[in-house]
Amino acid sequence: MKPKIIAFFKKNPGRSIKARDLAKRLGILSDHELSSIKALLFALSEEGFLIKEGKRYSLNPVPSDKLILGKIEITRGGYAFVRPEDSRISDIYISGGNIGTAFHGDIVEVAILAARQSRGKSLEGQVVGIVTRKYNELTGTLDKARSLYFVKPDIHEIHKDIYVLENNLRGAKKGDKVIVGNIVWESPALNPEAEIIEVLGKANSPDVEVISIAKEFNLPYKFSDKVLSEAESISLTIPQSEIETRIDFRNKNVVTIDPDDAKDFDDALSVFRLENGNYEVGIHIADVAHYVLPNSYLDKEAKERGNSVYLVGKVIPMLPEKLSNNICSLVPNQDRLTYSVIVEFTPRGRVVNHTIAKTVINSKRRFTYDEAQEILDNGKGDFAKDILQLNKFAQVLRTKRMKEGSINFFSPEIKFELNEDGIPVRIYQKAIKPSNNLVEEFMLLANQIVAKEIGFPKEHGIIPNFVYRIHDRPDPEKMQDFVKFAKSLGYSIPGADSLTNIQLNALMEKVKGKPEETLINELAIRSMAKAIYSPDNIGHYGLGFTYYSHFTSPIRRYADLLVHRLLEHYSNNKKKKLYSYDYLKETSEHISFTERNAVEAERLSVKLKQIS
Repeated sequence: MKPKIIAFFKKNPGRSIKARDLAKRLGILSDHELSSIKALLFALSEEGFLIKEGKRYSLNPVPSDKLILGKIEITRGGYAFVRPEDSRISDIYISGGNIGTAFHGDIVEVAILAARQSRGKSLEGQVVGIVTRKYNELTGTLDKARSLYFVKPDIHEIHKDIYVLENNLRGAKKGDKVIVGNIVWESPALNPEAEIIEVLGKANSPDVEVISIAKEFNLPYKFSDKVLSEAESISLTIPQSEIETRIDFRNKNVVTIDPDDAKDFDDALSVFRLENGNYEVGIHIADVAHYVLPNSYLDKEAKERGNSVYLVGKVIPMLPEKLSNNICSLVPNQDRLTYSVIVEFTPRGRVVNHTIAKTVINSKRRFTYDEAQEILDNGKGDFAKDILQLNKFAQVLRTKRMKEGSINFFSPEIKFELNEDGIPVRIYQKAIKPSNNLVEEFMLLANQIVAKEIGFPKEHGIIPNFVYRIHDRPDPEKMQDFVKFAKSLGYSIPGADSLTNIQLNALMEKVKGKPEETLINELAIRSMAKAIYSPDNIGHYGLGFTYYSHFTSPIRRYADLLVHRLLEHYSNNKKKKLYSYDYLKETSEHISFTERNAVEAERLSVKLKQIS
């Protein structure tokens, strides 16, 4: 009987079946033989051949004699999970005693502990080999205990101190921030050993902290001489011949609204009433593509970086300061070249028309969010009429977006007030106000219009190569787990297994202001897929948009710079493709990675400031 059962599951690898149903399939009807089948099924699950979930059995995709390859992620609790390269295999739990000599982020080989597979999805394993080290070098702070020197790594998930022999210190002293290399770790019973290959300076100084994080995440924080020379060669004067080719907004009320600590200003807004009673809103974006030409040194460097990285108190920019803080930044009282989405609204806020065009502006006023909010609260101030009208349209856009399924997540942002030495003197949570939402709604609108302009099938249904910002549907299992957790906290949710976007928004409203608000928002976000860049449009699930791209931040995101180029190329009726599909696919994967890497670096920066 046992060979028959094994043969059945091998022929039906994805089948989950109860013992009684299996007996029928095998033509077994007596109670005695049914009892034997139940005993055999249980024994096969103990051996690791089958997985038992409730009364159902299925073939274990991970036999106990197979080594699994995957990336290890070590938690602060000292245990770990390995994410297998084979997507059919669920995450594998690794206890602290079974991590071996793996560092957080390494690619490892894992042996499954067969006796512990009966919980189905909760596979447990043991690291038996290191395939690839994530870190060849690590940054940390040098310390000393008695006569022993050791480095405490900046990455908190790396729990082991790294010993350094005295003749490998390279002049470093206790308290210095250093980089260690030539790391050797052969036994989990001993600590890793390494050599100091560079002394950065005293720990906690702002510049050293930036260099340390940049090294940790392989972020290029210096521009080459070729890149800087090319940037310096750009003229700050805009030729009249260029201005004459553009729609001129210099005599209109154009303003910027940004955080008070913003260094670069890549978007501006304008609004005025048309003769037909409607309103024209200009969403003006810095025309970075005019200055950063394809295959130039600037372009190659921007692509390599992918995006700017915003560490606490410091920015590692995608473009040199000559562009990011000067000629491309929409500072007040200076002529600037822009690429604009010009939208016609009815007085009640309905979009009836739009134009996408190259423009030139001269910003009349730089507002901080707080200054704009004061106008919204009091109805008075510079350009109050314009700000109030823009806010009216933004509220209409937001209401419409939420009704159509855009998810309203809340992610608290931690802000720091630093002294002259870069040491935090105050930590506070950034408040999201209507003035923030005002700007956001117009940026979302512009991004959506641009993506639809290219992505909507026109002539013969042909869609040109383009870069979209896409967001897939959440994994059903993760969403089920989230729903169960929310219900365990007493929240009533219609449906047993999943949530619609509307239901999720209703839940977010229920938890607003409650102690568990941040936790539920964070878990909901983790249940979602990650937004990425891709030439293949599947829409943006979180925003509820069928067409979406990134167009509004070309100073700090390479994706937006690419979109500007593609949009201009297609708007000039050029049928020849500017970039191949394969190029855009490769570039999208690269800038999706640099974005994730930047987020991790920014999180580490926040953590370091919180404990400094």
